[in-house]
Amino acid sequence: MGIINTDVKQKTIESEISLTGVGLHTGKDVTLKFTPAPANFGLAFKRVDLEGAPIIEADANYVTNTQRGTCLEKNGVKIQTSEHVLAAFVGLDVDNAIIELDASEPPIMDGSSKFFVEAIEKAGIVEQDAFREEFEVTEIVSYTDEESGSEILVMPSKAYQITTMVDFGTKVLGTQNATLKHMSDFKEDIANSRTFSFLHELEMLLEHGLIKGGDLNNAIVYVDKPLSEETMEKLKVAFKKDSIAIKPNGILDNLTLHYPNEAARHKLLDVIGDLALVRTRIKGKVIANKPGHFVNTQFAKKLAKIIKNERRNNVPNIDLNQTPLMDITQIMAMLPHRQPFLLIDKVFELTDNHVTATKNVTMNEEFFKGHFPGAPVMPGVLIVEAMAQTGGILVLNTVPDPENYLTFFMKMDNVKFKQKVMPGDTLIFKCSLITPIRRGICHMQGYAYANGKLCAEAELMAQITKVK
Repeated sequence: MGIINTDVKQKTIESEISLTGVGLHTGKDVTLKFTPAPANFGLAFKRVDLEGAPIIEADANYVTNTQRGTCLEKNGVKIQTSEHVLAAFVGLDVDNAIIELDASEPPIMDGSSKFFVEAIEKAGIVEQDAFREEFEVTEIVSYTDEESGSEILVMPSKAYQITTMVDFGTKVLGTQNATLKHMSDFKEDIANSRTFSFLHELEMLLEHGLIKGGDLNNAIVYVDKPLSEETMEKLKVAFKKDSIAIKPNGILDNLTLHYPNEAARHKLLDVIGDLALVRTRIKGKVIANKPGHFVNTQFAKKLAKIIKNERRNNVPNIDLNQTPLMDITQIMAMLPHRQPFLLIDKVFELTDNHVTATKNVTMNEEFFKGHFPGAPVMPGVLIVEAMAQTGGILVLNTVPDPENYLTFFMKMDNVKFKQKVMPGDTLIFKCSLITPIRRGICHMQGYAYANGKLCAEAELMAQITKVK
């Protein structure tokens, strides 16, 4: 497992765009507006009908109900049926956007993601000055709901792929499978797959007033029991139809299936939308057997927790005994720092967007003379300085004559110290670009590890300046 920094730029939409419709469960008119968001923002909902226009991030930790769709709640503010909108953004490869709405639920439209996809494409998609992170799956992670028998897992793969298998144990809807091998095929193969329900579920929902915005154009209804005259009359009223009948394939009329396996494809759409709540791109193959919003979101919570721990303990996997990419002599040829302020010894990795370096901490360090001589601990500020020198290698590597430049701090944010560093420890530093280097300005995320644990982290910004 591991968090990897890709060379793929993050994306948002180019302009605002609105669409209107009716909420499936509330039956209320709702206006939905997509607006651009900055890099590293992610996807989030904004309730503009409430005081202060509160924002609810699309985060698995905010899932409170999965009865009839995925419901999010933060500080008492709710978003119902979030999955179809989120699936559209993931399917079109958009990382950052604000989803504004003036009700608790996005419009159901035709029960698929089709209209949301069309709106996003009309708004336009643009790259941003930040690289995308991915969670690279190296071993199987799974979640099983013992009560329903539903299971979902992710296994190693070169890309984000999804397979769903549905089996409702009914004659009208038998076993179905659907697979998406390339997310670029989402628009053509998955986006227009509509939500569905069984007649027995529909009767219960109508009796409890839980499905006010439905009609025969936004939900496939599979007739899994005899249709009585009483039920027929209720459906006519609910769907505002003069007549209702059952098609030969076992669904209510006025609607034609887009695909024989449309139910499995819609379940795949739901999986994409629910796993958007992980808030990190997945590099792995998801296999979902009898998926549903409960098992999907429980799996999303599990993955999010694993990713959080990986991010915290993502120690670079380097062989400290191998010949380094740069030794101390080569480092000194690039960095202007000298003893006692040269704080890195070796560089092991150097790419366009990240660098990995090490430092052996010994009792001979000058700072131990005054920093707790009886209980020596490396000063945190020097750990951050060493991080910055590691980042200096990254930015100075972009110029042909690094010996003619100096590197200066511009900003430090979110500095955290997790573990003490003492004599005998080997520090491993990793700095990754948050945004591309421009005009000699390097904006990066730095981590320092010792003894297999994260000991410090900081968001750093530095600039190289040519020596006159």
